[in-house]
Amino acid sequence: MSLAQHQRTALRRMAGFATADEPLGPFTTYRVGGPASVFATPRDTAELRTVAEFVRETGVPVLVVGRGSNLLVADSGFEGIAVSLSAIAEWIDFDGSTVIAGAAVALPVLARRCVAAGLVGFEWAVGVPGSVGGAVRMNAGGHGSDIAASLIGAHVLDLHTAVQAWMTVDELDLQFRSSNLRDHQVVLGARLQLRLGDAEEAEAHVSEIVRWRREHQPGGQNAGSVFVNPIPGELPAAVLIDQLGLRGFRIGGAFVSEKHANFIQAGDGATAADVRAVMEHVRAAVREATGFELRSEVRLVGFATAGVE
Repeated sequence: MSLAQHQRTALRRMAGFATADEPLGPFTTYRVGGPASVFATPRDTAELRTVAEFVRETGVPVLVVGRGSNLLVADSGFEGIAVSLSAIAEWIDFDGSTVIAGAAVALPVLARRCVAAGLVGFEWAVGVPGSVGGAVRMNAGGHGSDIAASLIGAHVLDLHTAVQAWMTVDELDLQFRSSNLRDHQVVLGARLQLRLGDAEEAEAHVSEIVRWRREHQPGGQNAGSVFVNPIPGELPAAVLIDQLGLRGFRIGGAFVSEKHANFIQAGDGATAADVRAVMEHVRAAVREATGFELRSEVRLVGFATAGVE
């Protein structure tokens, strides 16, 4: 079956919660990139299972889109089904010091809600512009902590089998900015274990994190730190990039930030190809000068070749 036929069939079976050729750029923090062949926003678990059935029957690629803070979508777009859980997974529940949150919840929102509830241990997330689901998938972190530090486990739907299962932290195999979850495994929600603490101190900590990030990191269209630190806790990728004088390096509308060397900005007129080209140049320059092979935190979607990984 051709792509056009898959698209027509998907739209018929997902009538009411799917659209064709939806631009994905607006759903990412880079704000660049082409459309998804089908963009589905299921309104309940039954509709999500309809997506799962279609994926299982056809083998069409699937992409779950959260806050898009680690995605770079090719200018040609994504030839598959992009799924947003915003209609069914944006909820937060508290049970003592345990927090249960839907995959679509924004990390800064969850961090502030936890502090308001007198729970501490999640303040670091106030400066991470991602979602709970994305944080589980890539073990997001910052300011000396990550989601693995408080995660009990996650509810995951396998789109290949339509089976929902509870996965423990051990089963998720969280590593530095990675997990063993695959594209067809959709995080629906996560359970966190925090601790009771001083709300006033936690509020002050949140304010300090926000202040620090505004002072040291650029705003605008970017995906945060692009490359994983080659030696976590010891050697930041930004130091290697900075030593090579690459701040301000530009290709087309994309450039290495002048404020933080591990941020690549999408400026006026930038394309996804521009952003990727800057990423490739930085990675090659660091490899040649230092021998370190930088691994990207940014997920490339729809590109013909893998390139930066």
